[in-house]
Amino acid sequence: MLDAPPSLPARVALHTEPMGVWASFRAAQRNVLELIPEVATRVPILSGRTGKRWHMLMDPDGLKQVLRDRVDDYPKSVVTKLILEPAIGDSLFVAEGAQWMWQRRTAAPVFSHRNVTALGPVMTAAAERSVARLDRAVGRAADLFDEMVTATFEVIADVTFSDGTGFDRGAVHAAIEQYIAETAKVSLLDVLGAPPWVPRPNRLFTGSAMRETKKLADRAIEARKAEGGKTPPDLLDLLMAGSDPESGRQMTTAELRDNLLTFIVAGHETTALTLAWALYLCAFDPSVQAAAREEAQGVLGDRAATVADLARLPLTRRIVDEALRLYPPAAFLSRTAMARDTLCGREVRPGDTVILPIYALHRHRLLWQDPDAFRPDRFADPRAIPRFQYLPFGDGPRICIGASFALQEAVIVLATLLARFRFSSIPGKDPKPVMILTLRPQGGVWLKVERA
Repeated sequence: MLDAPPSLPARVALHTEPMGVWASFRAAQRNVLELIPEVATRVPILSGRTGKRWHMLMDPDGLKQVLRDRVDDYPKSVVTKLILEPAIGDSLFVAEGAQWMWQRRTAAPVFSHRNVTALGPVMTAAAERSVARLDRAVGRAADLFDEMVTATFEVIADVTFSDGTGFDRGAVHAAIEQYIAETAKVSLLDVLGAPPWVPRPNRLFTGSAMRETKKLADRAIEARKAEGGKTPPDLLDLLMAGSDPESGRQMTTAELRDNLLTFIVAGHETTALTLAWALYLCAFDPSVQAAAREEAQGVLGDRAATVADLARLPLTRRIVDEALRLYPPAAFLSRTAMARDTLCGREVRPGDTVILPIYALHRHRLLWQDPDAFRPDRFADPRAIPRFQYLPFGDGPRICIGASFALQEAVIVLATLLARFRFSSIPGKDPKPVMILTLRPQGGVWLKVERA
C-alpha cells in the first residue's frame, strides 16, 4: 500500500532553541537555513550576537530600506565576498560602489527585453533536447534536478560562448560543481566575525578547477576579440561591444571573464533549481499538474514552447512564481551595515550583520495565507502582492540583472515538459531543501516519468 502523501511539500525544520557559536557553525555547514529560528516566520525582526552583532530582517518596509532606500549603507557582507570572489572576482555580483555602477550600466543593455527575447530559440531548442532525453526515461524514475541542470547549462553555454571554441563546457560545469562543494561552505571564522585578511583554511587549497576555467575563458575571449563577433551576437559579443554610457569605459578581458562566469554560474544554477522544484511541486499536487498540462497542450500541441507562447501560459508562470516563493534559490542573504540606522525600531550600528532570510520572508505567517502550502493561484494577480514581500530576485538597484532571462527560460522549459509528460512522486524520495550557496534539493528530485 502506498504511503499517504504529506499535507505540505518539503520544508526546512527551523530551530526553536537558541544556538551558540559552535552550533551555528555546525548548522551553517549542514544547511544555512538551519540558522533561521522558527520565530523568524512570525516577527518582523530578530537581533542577537553570535561572534558579532546581527539582525535578521523579515519586515517588507525594513527590507525596502536596506535594498533600495539606503542600499549604499548596506553592501554585501564580508562572508559573501570571501566565498564568491575567488570564483567570479570583482564582477557585477560582488562589486560595490562605483565599480559596481559602471559594470551595471554596461551590462544592463545586454539583458534588455529585445535581447532576452532574441535568445528564446536557444531555450526552445534546449527544451526539445530535454524532451528527447526524458523520452528514454519513460516508465521509470529519473532525477529531474540533474536533467534541469543539464538543460539550463546548455542554454547558458549556448548564449555565452555560442561557438564553444576553446571552451570545454564539461570542464566548466565540473569546475562550478567542485567550487560549490568544496569552497562555498561557511567557515567557523566567518561565524566568529574574523576580519577578511584572516585565512579561511577550507578555502586555501581549493578552487584549482575554477582557476583553470578562468584561463580557458581568457583564451576564448581573446580568440573572439581576434576573430570578430558572431552573427547573431551572443552574450560575449554583446558584453564586448558594450560600454559605460557615462564614461565610455569597456570591460577588460578579466572583467569580461568574471562577469561571464557570474552569468554562467547564476544563469544555469538558479533556473535549474526553480524548474526542479516546480516539477517536484507539480508531482506533489497532481491536480495542479493536470491543469497546467491542459493549458500547455492547448497552446502547444506537440511542439515545444516559444517566447510567443508566454502570454498564453499563465498557470505555468504561476507555478514558477510559487516555486520561487517556496524554494527561492538565494534563500539567505546578508549585508554589513556601514552607518548607523534604525530598522523596525531596532538600533543598527556600523559593522553589524543584517541577515535577509528570504526563505522566512516567503513563509511568514503575518504576510502569507497558508505560507507552507503550494498554492500557485496566490499569484493570479501579482500586483496584489506587496513588492518587498516577495523577493526571489532581490530588489532595488541590485535586483538580479538576469531575472527576465530566468523567468522566460523557466516557463518555456516547464510548459514543454508538462505538455509531453506526467510526473509522479516516489514514496520516501521527497527532496530535502538544503542551502549551501543556493537552495538545492538534497538527493535530487526523483520522479516517475510517463508520457502524457
